[in-house]
This record gives sequence, structure tokens and C-alpha cells, in this order.
Amino acid sequence: MTRRKLIVLALLFLVIAARAQEEFVPSPSVMLTKFPFRLLTGGIVTFKAKVSNYPDSLNFIFDTGSGGISLDSSTAARLKIATRESDRTIRGIAGIRKVKFAYNHVLHLPGLDVDSLNFHINDYDILSSVYGEKIDGIIGYSFISRYIIKIDYDSLRLSVHTRGSIKYPRGGYMMRPILVNIPVATATVRDVDEVNGRFYFDTGAGMCLLLSSEFVEDSLILRSKSKWYYSQAEGLGGKTPMKQGIIKQMKLGPYKFRNVPSYIFDDEYNITSYPYLGGLIGNDLLRRFNLIINYSTRDMHLTPNSHYRDPFDYSYTGLGMYFIDGEVRILDVMKGSPAEKAGLKVDDIILAVQNNFGKSIQEYKNLMQNPGERVKILVNRNGEPIVLTMKVMNLMK
Repeated sequence: MTRRKLIVLALLFLVIAARAQEEFVPSPSVMLTKFPFRLLTGGIVTFKAKVSNYPDSLNFIFDTGSGGISLDSSTAARLKIATRESDRTIRGIAGIRKVKFAYNHVLHLPGLDVDSLNFHINDYDILSSVYGEKIDGIIGYSFISRYIIKIDYDSLRLSVHTRGSIKYPRGGYMMRPILVNIPVATATVRDVDEVNGRFYFDTGAGMCLLLSSEFVEDSLILRSKSKWYYSQAEGLGGKTPMKQGIIKQMKLGPYKFRNVPSYIFDDEYNITSYPYLGGLIGNDLLRRFNLIINYSTRDMHLTPNSHYRDPFDYSYTGLGMYFIDGEVRILDVMKGSPAEKAGLKVDDIILAVQNNFGKSIQEYKNLMQNPGERVKILVNRNGEPIVLTMKVMNLMK
């Protein structure tokens, strides 16, 4: 080989080596806004926002379990927001329904406007009655997918950041979920047997763990003599019956939780597409971590926070109470439950719990969360005041 050829090859090698060192690095992520949020029963995250040019401040749930973004039908009607029919359907634990859409609206968050959003319209009356305050909509994938979201449960602050490179905090766990509008996490559950499964990562679910009955039956994880009690949950389509009890252990990444309050339900509407999914992990467990949600890179970072070791809620009452027309009314009393044993009945109106006359479902539920405690409940039954005493059951016993 001639000297000239050797020189050319050497120069070519240097060019290739120089190119190999080049790397396109995304711009650093920048914080756009930070604002406070509130926690409702079960760890549900809510905050205020406005839609387009409508002046009313609306109450939204932040929900990784929602594949879009939505408005309550009565809110849309009250604000006279134009809606259009569609052939799209949505599915939840209690039903499937076709929905209308309100197209091309702007979401006004504190310090940030998010444009070109298509809200589907749904009926959230049951959620409003469960939480005792108006739920105007749910914010899910259509918003979350545009940004990097940080949720700090210590400070009760949510911050929104541009997509880009980000330095994650030390000491946490990087989860890489399967993501098709709703993130799916892998986790391990154990009662007698230990079973790996896939579960929705659902900040909009006010519980720790929800398992489909098919997953439970096929995996045989409940061969122990643990007791399960009649209960129910509320979601799309209304109410659905469930069983409530304890799973001995759940492991999410390196984090183990023992004696986890859980629900089992018959997945009539196939929201888990079993055997693809076994159920969902809800925010009463997820709120024990500060979260960074980065859908653009399919990253979800979890850092244990000050609530990591908070005791779980092992109380069981079997009482379904709802805020309707300015009153807290009992609509469900589970068979054999502490509520039934105390003499509470459907259509009783709760006037006070432990001398608290505030008509706040959030406060009433908190007063019923001490297992073993005898709770005095003043009800109006057919126009007559009656004082009843209910002993709150402990699911661990």
C-alpha cells in the first residue's frame, strides 16, 4: 500500500472517530408551572383549572388511568359547551358507553395554557356524590403525554415540565411501564403463592390494589383462610360489587408492602383484558412515592416519601354514603357488615358522626377509619332523629 493511501485511510479513520463522538442531546427539561393539589379519600389528586373562555374554575381529578381528558356532562351543559356525537366508546369497571366530544379547547392551569384538547363528555354525578364535592372532569393521557409531570405528595404540589433531558433523584426506582395511553406496571402479589402480574398504574383509583376474580382464581393466590367481605366501588357506569380483604404482600420494584388492603371484582366489562392484566394499583399505595411521569421516554420514577410507612386503612364498615341534594344519604348497607349490625338502613340521612355536623363525606369517612372504635351516628329516618352506634371492623382480624 502506498504512503498516499495510508495517509488517506488515516484521515478517514479520524473523521469516522470524530463523528462517533457526536451525540444529539435533547434540550434540558424546563419547569413551566407548579401549583397545589388536594388529596381526597383514597389518595385521589384534585386541582382547579378552567376551560377555554369559560370563567368558572373547575375541579379535575389527575388520573393516569384515563386514556384521554374529559368533562362531566352536567358541567358541559351548565357552561353551554358545544358537543358533538362520536362513534367512540369508553370502558370502565361498571360499564361501557358511547361518548360525545367537545373539540379543540384550551385547558387553563395555574401558570400554563394547554391548547388543542378534545374533551370526551361523561357523567360524573356518582363521583361527585361519593367524594361530596363536584367533580367537573378528569385529566389523563391527552395532557400527561405532552409534558414531564412531577407529583410531590410531601408538599402537595404538582409541577409541569417541558419534554427534554432530566436528572432523576437518587435513591428511587426507575420503572419502565408498558404504555398505550395507560401505563402498565409489573408487580408481584403473594398470599400463599407468589404470582407475577401486570397491573394498571392508576392514580385515579382510590384504593391500594384491585384484582380481577379471574386472576385470583387462576393464580390460586388465595388458598389461605383469609376472610373477604362484601363491598363495592364506583366508576364509569355506576356501582359494581366487590369483595374487600387483605393480600399478604405486594412488591413493586424493590419495594415490599405487607398486609395490603385489596379488592376483588368480577371484570364483566373486560377492562383488564385478562390474562393480559391482573388488575390495577391505585393511589392509596402510589401516594407513598413522589412521582416523575415521563411518557416521552416511557419512564416513571418513584421515590419513597414521608408517607411511605403510613399505616394502611384496615377499617371496614360496609356503609355506602353519598352526598345528594345537600344531604349525606345512605344508599348501600352491605349484608353482615358493621353498618347492618348497627341498624343503619338505606335512605337514612346522616346528620352527624361523633357530634360532627359538617355534612362532609371526607370528614365522616375519616371518623370511621379507626378499627375497633365505636362510632355514634345520628341519622334522620322518616323524619325522626335516631342515634346508632357502629363498631368499625378491623380487616386484619
